[in-house]
Amino acid sequence: MKIRLLGTGTSQGVPILGCDCKVCLSSDSKDKRLRTSALVSENNHHLVIDCGPDFRQQMLAAQVHTLDSILLTHEHNDHIIGLDDIRPYNFRSGKPMDIYGKEEVLNELSMRFPYVFNTLNKYPGAPEVKKNIITKNVPFQWGEKYILPIEVMHGSLPVLAFRFGSLAYVTDVNYISPASMRQLEDLDYLILGVLQPHSHYSHFNVEEGLQVIETLKPKQAILIHCNHKIGLSTEFNKLLPENVRVGYDGQIIEANW
Repeated sequence: MKIRLLGTGTSQGVPILGCDCKVCLSSDSKDKRLRTSALVSENNHHLVIDCGPDFRQQMLAAQVHTLDSILLTHEHNDHIIGLDDIRPYNFRSGKPMDIYGKEEVLNELSMRFPYVFNTLNKYPGAPEVKKNIITKNVPFQWGEKYILPIEVMHGSLPVLAFRFGSLAYVTDVNYISPASMRQLEDLDYLILGVLQPHSHYSHFNVEEGLQVIETLKPKQAILIHCNHKIGLSTEFNKLLPENVRVGYDGQIIEANW
């Protein structure tokens, strides 16, 4: 399995509009972060985790010609609002796009995009989707493999993390229950959302994220959903343990599934 980090930034992205800090003005490509998303590829099949406002740009950068499915962690705008841009994949495949998410998330998606889900008098050329309801702790099949949804908390909102064999993807999070922590043990790779050095009401800060990593002890941890307050990536990496690095847009990870 290959997973490509399509975006590693928070809801505002990096650089932030109008900001002139050293990170937002950096010329280093690893300091430029689109909204958090990832592409999972297995046996010539492709799945995207979340489709935010940068979805089209991310698909062009990754040269994704076909896309089978979209897997949603939760319903916040920076994770779903790019849905309309799936249309070229519909046109090319001639079939609906499989969308996987919790029932509440898919219901919210229906309200945000009524023209997509309206079966009466549907607008010609609107995206075509097929809803697939998934539930925490219940593995579901994708191709020949199984994905395990794991519930974590994003402030007061339950969201889904996902385990793909030896790799887990945990984005917007500020609390992981003991039961969910057990489902994240024995990993080769942990991709974990860590927002900034300072405390936040709905995201792990750096210290909290490193505590989770120390407890779980993955072979390698990669930090995502970072804002400009983490500083320059080259400087930030020097402060991290040897098996922890900040992720960057376009990074490719290979793992056993």
